[in-house]
Amino acid sequence: MAHVLAFANQKGGVGKTTTVVSVGAALVELGQRVLVVDLDPQGCATFSLGVDPEDVQLCTRELLVEGKAARRAIIHTGEGVDLLPATIRLADADAALATSKGREFAVRDALKPLQSSYDWILLDCAPSLGIVTVGALIAANSVAIPLQCETLSHRGVGQLLQTISDVRTFANADLKVAGIIPTQYDGRTTHARAVLADLPSTYGVKVLPAIARSIRFAEAPAAGRTVLATAPTSVGARNYRDLAQALLAL
Repeated sequence: MAHVLAFANQKGGVGKTTTVVSVGAALVELGQRVLVVDLDPQGCATFSLGVDPEDVQLCTRELLVEGKAARRAIIHTGEGVDLLPATIRLADADAALATSKGREFAVRDALKPLQSSYDWILLDCAPSLGIVTVGALIAANSVAIPLQCETLSHRGVGQLLQTISDVRTFANADLKVAGIIPTQYDGRTTHARAVLADLPSTYGVKVLPAIARSIRFAEAPAAGRTVLATAPTSVGARNYRDLAQALLAL
């Protein structure tokens, strides 16, 4: 059965989507079968894997709200990663699910038929703590928290950890925190080093391998590929390979 790993942080701009698609590509390099599930209406994971959201006929919105079969929406990408895409249509999913019975389990139920087809299912959550994001946490075996190595990026992490605790209480007692992923890390600055050093004591969770700041990450989506394809020998690509190895070892 697949390990379902949600990547969540309600603060935007922390490198979450880059982390999801890059980890997915790195796991494929290690011989894993990987599905990326785009749960963000902005569709950044979809775009980053070379798929134009405007060309998508069936997206995660139809799976969650209308009960369409997830297997019909799968797209095979050039990275060797399979994708369940998102489009702007997903923007109304929280509102559409609000009055639905069992809305908390919509993500879990949509993905259940795919469990045996993959080793990893990676959930790219929107920067919010809405119904779909909470549903992703309920569907997940574990959650990783990308966190930019800057003081302001810490705002809201405590709230996310409280939400994870609540999910354990009412719906998913086995949900684990895989760890914090320090992103956009610049080890040349005292501030970044101090933030990284404080993470274990501040949050009491595992800190996974850090991802260095690099312009290569901004360049990759323009090619519809991950940094592992566009700059395979770069520091960023090496960082994500290290992170994939760390996740396999958990």
